[in-house]
Amino acid sequence: MALKLDDLTAKVLEIHRRLCVAYECPVAYFHSLDPLSELVSSLLSHRTRNADSGRAFKALRAAYPDWAAVRDAPLADIQQVISGVTWPEQKAPRIQQILRGIAERRGGELSLDFLADLPVTEARAWLETLSGVGPKTSAAVLSFSTLRRPALPVDSHHHRVAVRTGMIPATLAVGPAHAVLSAQLPEEWTAQQIYDNHEVMMLHGQRCCYFRNPACGRCVLLDLCPTGQRRQAPRAEAEAARPTA
Repeated sequence: MALKLDDLTAKVLEIHRRLCVAYECPVAYFHSLDPLSELVSSLLSHRTRNADSGRAFKALRAAYPDWAAVRDAPLADIQQVISGVTWPEQKAPRIQQILRGIAERRGGELSLDFLADLPVTEARAWLETLSGVGPKTSAAVLSFSTLRRPALPVDSHHHRVAVRTGMIPATLAVGPAHAVLSAQLPEEWTAQQIYDNHEVMMLHGQRCCYFRNPACGRCVLLDLCPTGQRRQAPRAEAEAARPTA
C-alpha cells in the first residue's frame, strides 16, 4: 500500500533524524570554493573518484592564474593537466565551453557570484542552461560553494538509499529525483539542514546501504526500510526454524 503524504513526510523526517544521529549533524562543509570554482570542481568529479578529481582541480589552479586563463589555454594543454580524471578528452572542452558561455552571458564577467541574488530555483535554472550542467551539478554549485544556498544534490548513494527506503520509486532516475526529494523536505529548512540531508543519505549509502550486499542487519533504518526487511526475512525464517536445544 502506498504511503499517504503525511506518512511519507513523517518517514522522511525520521530517516533524516536517525541518520543525523548516526553521522553527527551538522556536517561540516567540505569545500569553501567560490561558485565558479565549485562548478569546475563538480564538472571534473563526474564519474571520477574524489581523490583524482581533487588532484586535477588543484593541478588546474596551479597551472593557471585564473579561470580566464583556463578558458583561453590550448585545449590539449587543459586535457593534459586534467588527465587523471575520467574522460579528460570530454571534460576539457566542456569546461572551456562553459567558461566561454558564462563570460558571454555576463558581458565578459567570468563569475557566478551573481547567483547569490537569485531565488534558488532561478539560479539552478540559469546554471542548467549551460551545456553539461544538470540538476546534481547546479545543486552542488549552490550548496557546496561559499554561496551556501538551500539546494539538494542527489548522487547515486543518496538515490539508492531513497529508493530502498521507499522515499521514491525505483523507476525514478537520479535527475528527476532531485525535485521529488527536495519537495519532501520542509520549506523552512536552512541551507545547513539541506546539506546535512544530502550528506547523511550519501554517507549511509557509502557505509551501510552498499550497492551490493547492503549491511541491513546493522542498519538504523531497518524498521523503516521495506527493502531491508525483505532481505532480512529469509534469515529470520531460518533462525526461527532452527531446533532448540
